[in-house]
Amino acid sequence: MSVKPDSSVASYPEDDGLQSFVKRRHRQGLTWRIVFQAATIVAILALLALLYNIIIGSFGYVALQNKIEPESLHVDGMPLEELSKEQLVIILSEHISKGLMRRLEHDQPFTERTRQDVYNLVIERVVEQRVVKSWSLTVSFFKRDEIETFMAGLPQGKLEFRSWLHWNFLITPQSSTPELAGIRTAIFGTLWVIFITVAVAFPLGVGAAIYLEEYAAHVGNPWLRRLNAIIQTNINNLAGVPSIIYGMLGLVIFVRVMEPLTSGAFLGAVEDATTANGRTILSAGLTLAILILPLIIINAQEAIRAVPNSLRQAGMGLGATKWQTIWHHVLPNAIPGILTGNILAMSRAIGETAPLVVIGASTFITVDPNGPFSKFTTLPIQIYQWTARPQDEFRNIAAAAIIVLLVLLLTLNASAVLLRNRYGKKSL
Repeated sequence: MSVKPDSSVASYPEDDGLQSFVKRRHRQGLTWRIVFQAATIVAILALLALLYNIIIGSFGYVALQNKIEPESLHVDGMPLEELSKEQLVIILSEHISKGLMRRLEHDQPFTERTRQDVYNLVIERVVEQRVVKSWSLTVSFFKRDEIETFMAGLPQGKLEFRSWLHWNFLITPQSSTPELAGIRTAIFGTLWVIFITVAVAFPLGVGAAIYLEEYAAHVGNPWLRRLNAIIQTNINNLAGVPSIIYGMLGLVIFVRVMEPLTSGAFLGAVEDATTANGRTILSAGLTLAILILPLIIINAQEAIRAVPNSLRQAGMGLGATKWQTIWHHVLPNAIPGILTGNILAMSRAIGETAPLVVIGASTFITVDPNGPFSKFTTLPIQIYQWTARPQDEFRNIAAAAIIVLLVLLLTLNASAVLLRNRYGKKSL
């Protein structure tokens, strides 16, 4: 009995042809390696350029000028920094109008304000310290002569090397004055929104992935199979929908239709239901949850699909039900991949601006959010609002806020990675 030679083997080059073929393959491999390395270098350079622009904007010299010198406000020889909260309130009331004093009291009673808040009001409203001009870090180092020339023509001016990223910047609420503005309210708003987003999207996304992979994929009814195929196609398409569309969806459903719930009026969580609206943290969290839901579902499906079928067969062979097999065998092995998808989705949600602008996130708010029914702002919204201002100082504090956002993002991602690694070790 004769055996026919394999056509693929018969057509494989030999001798000189083989050597030429191998060299050509090596050249192609080297070419693609150079292309990939060049792409990596370009990406690293772009990232370094971004970090460079952020860092040089966060530090540098500033020229300061006061309307009233702080020394003239000393009480019994004590400087402003050492005065009590009550003494600072007295100074404030003596130097601003009664109407402005009533408005500040209405925004937040002085009894509820901290001493630091009152001190910042004195600096902002009484001393009125203003940054006349600011210079970037590179200009501060290499063009010091130009800076000194400018200061020589500024009467009673003060030159100060400033880090726009400092402790008071983190614990101070927003202000219309850039040198006194902080990101405390934005940080709290970001954490509240991300918490609600993950709390809603994670269980829904994992549950949907379990159904699509473990149940819908094995149905016998052709109509159900077709329906499941349509659902899967739509989930894949929704992952690429622009975020602004989700913002419009959140505006219609959560802000308008579900206003009694998202405003807290239905639960009696607001003092005056007539002034309540759905532009709250809850609406923002639900909107971002819908935005990242397709990403979580797709990544969770891939993680569940990667679990070997032998584990399922072994569990069911020992008498376990389908759900027991999924819960005790499939999910523990899929958790690392599921958490990886959740990290990517959370990274996208924390940097979103467009959908939050649509549903009505505040661009200027000085009161910290204290629950899911509070008005809010987030760090991306704050950065967007500051970069749109014409003063250079707002761009300086925007650069400092970007550093805080990156640190917050890396911290949350690192926590998720540690959690993923912990479950990954348990599943081995």
